[in-house]
Amino acid sequence: MRISELADTTGVPVATIKFYLREKLLPPGRLTSRTSAVYDEGHVDRVRLIRALTDAGGLNIAAVRRIVDALDSPHQEQIDMLGIAQRTLAGETAEDAETATVDEDAARFAPGKISPRVRALAERRGWTVLERSDPLMTRLEQAWAACDQARVPTGDDHIDAYAEAMSLVAGADIAHMPRSTAEAMRMVVVGTVMSRGLLDVLRMIEQRESAIAHAKGRGSE
Repeated sequence: MRISELADTTGVPVATIKFYLREKLLPPGRLTSRTSAVYDEGHVDRVRLIRALTDAGGLNIAAVRRIVDALDSPHQEQIDMLGIAQRTLAGETAEDAETATVDEDAARFAPGKISPRVRALAERRGWTVLERSDPLMTRLEQAWAACDQARVPTGDDHIDAYAEAMSLVAGADIAHMPRSTAEAMRMVVVGTVMSRGLLDVLRMIEQRESAIAHAKGRGSE
């Protein structure tokens, strides 16, 4: 297909696709002349992925480049792809990754890098923590602090219950991860971004049902 057909198929303007090509987010098409190229279904998938990352995911071009570079790496292991995807979604930059310590065991539990309550939660849960290169723990502390400011309950029992529920969600994610590295990356990135709304709605439904059950229980007393 020509670039105009690629635009029609994906719903992304030709000018935007040309920008993706210039930024090397999208591989070039197969040249048919000095000024023309044709594109295939792989380009359709990549354009849709880039659009999902920038629109639904809110990622900037540098973050998207990290992800597509990982996708295009021929020998990338799934666990490495998962790490790149998660750290990028959590806000880590390429510069952060380059300056991170190589010795992960030495970095683990280095004093003063993680707040005491996040450290305690990580130890209770048995989480792997990379103190000098773990934006997930930083994001956790920021989210936790925001809850404190809004006076949302965040006691140990409450947080542990949340973590246990997310363990079930994460287990479902990993259990259904495709064997293909590229498809696994797509599931982790796009799935994590796009399922946020789904998880929010499911939570609200379960809150309603729990409230109804609680009210019925009180009424029968």
